[in-house]
Amino acid sequence: MQALGDLVANARERDGALFESSERAAPYSYSDFAINAWKTGNLLRHYGVRSGARVAVVAGPKAPTADDDPGWLDASPAPLVALFAGALDGAVVDMDPPAAVDATVLIAPDDWLSEYQRGPGTKALAYGGPPEDPTVAHLEREAWSENPLEPPATVTPDAPVLAADRTYTHGDLLAASRRVVDDHDLSDDDAIVVRAPVTEPGTLVGGLLAPMRVGATVLLGPDQTGTVAVGPADSPDERVIDPAAVV
Repeated sequence: MQALGDLVANARERDGALFESSERAAPYSYSDFAINAWKTGNLLRHYGVRSGARVAVVAGPKAPTADDDPGWLDASPAPLVALFAGALDGAVVDMDPPAAVDATVLIAPDDWLSEYQRGPGTKALAYGGPPEDPTVAHLEREAWSENPLEPPATVTPDAPVLAADRTYTHGDLLAASRRVVDDHDLSDDDAIVVRAPVTEPGTLVGGLLAPMRVGATVLLGPDQTGTVAVGPADSPDERVIDPAAVV
């Protein structure tokens, strides 16, 4: 396994649910995730995302309220699809962008886009919505009609992929995900609950990449309880992964 795109390729052939949501009647399969990541990656290429480009992603609910904070997952995996889409294109993804965004694209819930100042070359894509601003593209609508095949980018293990406290490469994140699987005995029988912000690299590794390696299921939305939590030590789940100890 060389790059995050290999996890997506494996997901396309894997049975079972990658996500189960409290707000979605049917599970979100591994295969559906792979197809949507590929479609979104191909969409981003239309907006100039290539190797080394910057992709800013704001995680949150599709319809955030005043009680919601950026960086936390809700019932929708849209920001995680966006993360992988950027990675498939060879981009560097920032899951915690500043208020003034200088990136090729900014992907965020429609209701939050106005809180970010976009650079002159930054294209905004909204999930949720649909957006009323004609300059903002609707992520789900545009990705729906895209090519459901892997984007034609060549990504190496030493390519940068995640901007956080430092810049992490594809190889860094895959190696960390393998350690999480080994250290916490993750298997396809596990159900993982993300109880920490995805602005932390350790949350992404423990709460998404490691589960994808073994075919586990990630539970999205409030009031979920699983076999494994990625978050604080007092989580109610059977085992806990500390995001700060992952990378």
